Amino acid sequence: MGHLDHAAYGWLTPALSYVMASIGAALGLRCTVRALAATGPSRRNWLLTAASAIGTGIWTMHFVAMLGFDVTGTEIHYNVPLTILSLLVAMLVVGAGVFAVGYGKDRGRALVLGGLTTGLGVASMHYLGMAALRLHGEVSYDPPTVGLSVAIAVVAATAALWAALNIKSPVAVAVASLVMGAAVSSMHYTGMTAVAVSVSPADAALPGATAMQFIFPLAVGLGSYLFITAAFVALSPTADERAASASARYLGEQAAPVR
Repeated sequence: MGHLDHAAYGWLTPALSYVMASIGAALGLRCTVRALAATGPSRRNWLLTAASAIGTGIWTMHFVAMLGFDVTGTEIHYNVPLTILSLLVAMLVVGAGVFAVGYGKDRGRALVLGGLTTGLGVASMHYLGMAALRLHGEVSYDPPTVGLSVAIAVVAATAALWAALNIKSPVAVAVASLVMGAAVSSMHYTGMTAVAVSVSPADAALPGATAMQFIFPLAVGLGSYLFITAAFVALSPTADERAASASARYLGEQAAPVR
């Protein structure tokens, strides 16, 4: 068995991955709150932004954490199409869960369906990303630990969507985002404890790309997307602010002297 190191750079990758998960969660929850207060195309657009933010956040969290993953006795490469597929799956399945909550008539049923769908999306992204690993050896998993990691993902997703439905205060959303970031990170590292690698040393070149060739620049790009989108959402007026602005304009017009 190869020795596995999940933090080859110390606390840098776990801490940075937690930050990315929390930012994605905060942005996704904030957009979901905005969506629930909106109607028509505006609701759809906020939900799409929420899905892309949460999906991007959990994907970036996973692969930033994987930058610190090392196996003694072998290099690690990544299959590029599978890695991109894991990102798309994260966005699509998380999107299905978010839309279930955004358009569900029965809030309780929508929460259960949305939490289950979103949690399975998080888990699917994780294990698709792990399937993209290319190394000299074989990767195996401990089934009970895998099951535990999936359960953590579902519970975390359900709790996050409950927060989106019931918490409106920006401070409360921020706290919920930190909790969700911790839960997503816990799911990742729980899943990683299920991994065992049987190394078979070889001189043949590994297929795929190294983390620095592919994962790092993509993670930086997606991280930048999260920061830019977060700034846009923070600067966008809420429905209440727009209503107050429209009311102020109306009152101003009524008070203006007639000439």
